[in-house]
Amino acid sequence: MTALPLTTDPDERILKTLRTRQQGHVLTVELHAPEQGNTVTEAMLDDLLAVLNHQDPAVKVVVLTGAGDDFCLGGDRAEFAQHLAHDPTAAGVRVSAAKARRVCDALTAHPAVTIARVHGRAIGAGLALALACDLRVGAQDATFRLPELALGLPTAWGGLLPRLISEAGAARVRELILTGRVFTAEEAKALSVLQRTVPADELDAAVTAWARPVLRRPAAALRVTKTLLNSLSAATRLADASLLDAELLAAVVAEAHAARGAD
Repeated sequence: MTALPLTTDPDERILKTLRTRQQGHVLTVELHAPEQGNTVTEAMLDDLLAVLNHQDPAVKVVVLTGAGDDFCLGGDRAEFAQHLAHDPTAAGVRVSAAKARRVCDALTAHPAVTIARVHGRAIGAGLALALACDLRVGAQDATFRLPELALGLPTAWGGLLPRLISEAGAARVRELILTGRVFTAEEAKALSVLQRTVPADELDAAVTAWARPVLRRPAAALRVTKTLLNSLSAATRLADASLLDAELLAAVVAEAHAARGAD
């Protein structure tokens, strides 16, 4: 798929892993590490926080997409290994995971409507980023996977699990996590992971079709409605154990690292 043409912004010089483009009231944020499949590094989390926390009141729609062949291939395991080499207690993993939670919360709570434009593969953390958006459209040949268990990790990144259970249902999520199998865009739509699927060359048109009516809505009404939707959605989760994501991930990683050292 051809990457979106992104213009150069003066602020882009400080971004190491993203490209941004603002056209009118629409801000496009592109994960831009195509050689690595847009894997989520700590630098990318920092860049995302910088962009999402800079909330221009003129922006009514934020589109999240990825450069190259894939939306996002998940977290950077090499960076996890570096954290462990520096500190076997996985303190660095804990800090990074807490940052991931802030990024996903920022996507969900952003006053603009956030749209995930998904193509290629969306794996692990990539799925979490997409799921944190209000609206999610995927190419018909896009695929999804939750491989954490096979990698010896808990599904504890960015508040993914409660969001996924809320959208798709506990029984179906249990099967996806325990098997770690690949699932298609059509299945993702059936699970409400996506709200729409289109041919890959129609992704931009689908995003525009969603953005057009949103741009006509009064900013205050849009902002309050998003807050209401987020509040009611969170209330249905009763207890949000994902607040423990960073601690759970760090504990499992540290234990696995210690076990390997003892062998």
